[in-house]
Amino acid sequence: MTHVLIVSDFADVTGGQAKVAIDTARLLAGAGLEVSFFAATGPVSPLLSHPKIRVACLGQHTLLDNPSRMRAMLSGLWNRAAAQALRAEIARHDPAHTVILCHGWAKALSPAIGPVLTGGGLRCLYTMHEYFLACPNGGFYDYRAGEICTRKPLGAACLTRNCDARHAVHKGWRVARQALARGPGRLPGGLSDIAYISRTQCAAMAPYLPRDARLHHLANPVASDAPPVDATANDAFVFVGRLSPEKGGAIFAEAARRAGLRAVFVGDGPEAAHIRAINPQAEITGWVTPDEVQQHLARARAVVFPSLWYECQPLVPIEALLRGVPVVTGRWSAAHEVVEDGVNGVIYDRPDAQTLAEALGRVERIGPFESAGLAEAVSPARHVESLIAICEEMLGRPA
Repeated sequence: MTHVLIVSDFADVTGGQAKVAIDTARLLAGAGLEVSFFAATGPVSPLLSHPKIRVACLGQHTLLDNPSRMRAMLSGLWNRAAAQALRAEIARHDPAHTVILCHGWAKALSPAIGPVLTGGGLRCLYTMHEYFLACPNGGFYDYRAGEICTRKPLGAACLTRNCDARHAVHKGWRVARQALARGPGRLPGGLSDIAYISRTQCAAMAPYLPRDARLHHLANPVASDAPPVDATANDAFVFVGRLSPEKGGAIFAEAARRAGLRAVFVGDGPEAAHIRAINPQAEITGWVTPDEVQQHLARARAVVFPSLWYECQPLVPIEALLRGVPVVTGRWSAAHEVVEDGVNGVIYDRPDAQTLAEALGRVERIGPFESAGLAEAVSPARHVESLIAICEEMLGRPA
């Protein structure tokens, strides 16, 4: 392998998915490979300024920032222009020495890129950062009921249930998009190599992936050079993220109030007022910079991750553990995979305030712990080594 073509909705760091795509581009370029970065939307991140990275950005709108809702809906169903541009980009590359690394399509590229990815021009490794290859809303989560959804995607129970965070019309649009992805988009049916980032994600997705697809565990790279923390000297129980119902912030607010513990919410969102009403003593910082997040972690007795859905490979719990801060999380969440109950955190079994309050009380028994093994497992060096090995194995197979 001499070249990689990275395909992403975004050319800038707009969230974890885009960050991993851009970090991967830099890691591969640093390993001496020629990288082409193909994205639907800009702006182009300065992080992609590298002598071995060439950027092809279409300058399109995302589904959310398109000034025309009708155009957003139509392009979200089938972005023909993106598919044509990607086909032209693929034609620039030698199939004997190039692999596509796709990091998603749901925010701009649409299912239209599916036939291009799976058409045989280049071998493709698709990395799942969410659940859009199966679930219409991308999360296996019923936003109306506030619980994990176990209905079969596009089955009768799914089609008749409005699980969308917005309204039934939007659920209908998502169902139409999923049908296009599954049908003419050949997603996931045409994919031969799929990377998953946690065992929880793999278990949820495996029933809906092609039986002959090769599944590769490829954890996201996480680098942390922040100093270690003596968490036993701290008293703050810290939540980091968006204050929205599926993240479980309200349950944490009630649990901390019952346990008589200091709760700090680093973030903001639609549940902020509700959280203040539940626990008037809680501190809500609003959105802060990444450096300020690290400052809050340095003052944390534990990081609380009460998310109510599966998640995929949440970053904050890993960052906390790498610094020596325990993590409290539910057994259903992918975050539990990096927690050893009673050693570097607490795992609880039911998503309710009393169960979480009892889990918070167990944190006082946790002393200092080692995270060297976790640091190695999620290191950028391990990530790029594993990724290159997967790609080389793909190129070694008959076309």
